[in-house]
Amino acid sequence: MKTVSGGVCAAKGFTANGIHCGIRKNKQKKDLSLIVSERRAHAAAVYTTNLVKGAPLTVTKSHLADGFAQAVICNSGNANTCNANGVEVAEAVCTLVEKETGIPACDVIVASTGVIGQPLDITPIKDGMAALAAGLGNGSADAAEGIMTTDTVKKEIAVSFEIGGKTCTVGGIAKGSGMIHPNMATMLVFLTTDAAISAEMLKKALSTDIQSTFHMVSVDGDTSTNDMVAILANGMAENPEIVSDGEDFQIFMKALNTVTVYLCRKIAGDGEGATKLLECRVTGAISDTAAKTAAKSVICSSLVKAAMFGADANWGRILCALGYSGADIDPNHVKVSFRSAAGEVVVCEGGAGVIFSEEKAKEVLTEKEIEILIDLGSGTGAATAWGCDLSYDYVKINGDYRT
Repeated sequence: MKTVSGGVCAAKGFTANGIHCGIRKNKQKKDLSLIVSERRAHAAAVYTTNLVKGAPLTVTKSHLADGFAQAVICNSGNANTCNANGVEVAEAVCTLVEKETGIPACDVIVASTGVIGQPLDITPIKDGMAALAAGLGNGSADAAEGIMTTDTVKKEIAVSFEIGGKTCTVGGIAKGSGMIHPNMATMLVFLTTDAAISAEMLKKALSTDIQSTFHMVSVDGDTSTNDMVAILANGMAENPEIVSDGEDFQIFMKALNTVTVYLCRKIAGDGEGATKLLECRVTGAISDTAAKTAAKSVICSSLVKAAMFGADANWGRILCALGYSGADIDPNHVKVSFRSAAGEVVVCEGGAGVIFSEEKAKEVLTEKEIEILIDLGSGTGAATAWGCDLSYDYVKINGDYRT
């Protein structure tokens, strides 16, 4: 397995584009993206658990009821959520895709991201659709840019692997910076693959993978209304179709997980106002479920996040977060250390503080990527969660997000 270029266009038969159509006032920012498969593809998606859901999710669920799709259309700058005509607008966007590409509207995944509660004027999308479709050869990077809101960097990756002597590829793009919290973490993620895999196994792969990836990301504790992770598999690699568990399915799962973990880290590291990526690794739990609960609690703690921003080795906040997490732990067995490119420092053993160099800890916590290592000393369960620090800029960004 190796990383390759091309993002969502790395897999055979996929093209993409992103343009500025006029939804966003800033003409320098793209606001409309399209991904198209040469063939009708098996498709699966998972959605936000928020009871308030964007209209595009309702439409996409309906379109994916048969397990197929051929295109993804996504706008940024407006979430098309809590609008009286939201479903009508989302359906109309799919119809515009059909008119320009010939792909049936019912085979289009539609998504939106941006401000909630503002009507989405379809006029810019209608006016820009011809140019969007005409530029489908422009590629994944443009599409990745078109779905960004407060993101500061594009998020895309692809990996290639072999199944049955055939080279297959999985690629993806993502957006996510604020309103990110399990379950699902707030984001839009679009994945493509040319691997031949049945709709049933594709759905199983995605729903299994997200439990240890996108469900383990948190930036600010807010679960969005528009979260969606969707995947299309067009089978153009011509490998023997994956229709059951086995070695081929495990290879596919490994490739998918490589892509999703990368995107998780990129999303967490690009949290609104963030200066540091935090990775919390919990081991020694009585079960993987307990480890997940503990890791999430630490990564979601505002006090832990603030301490990491200030490079303060305040390990007591980590013990506190573990204590209220709901996970079955014995505080007297807990060990905590911090690790980064600057080294590692143990700050707690047996649930109590140990002597350590504050200067060394400061050096470790000043790096851009920090690992919070927790050994619960009670079993073999393990889990990893991703988040970011909490800076002054988070409040600045969200204080006037709408205006």
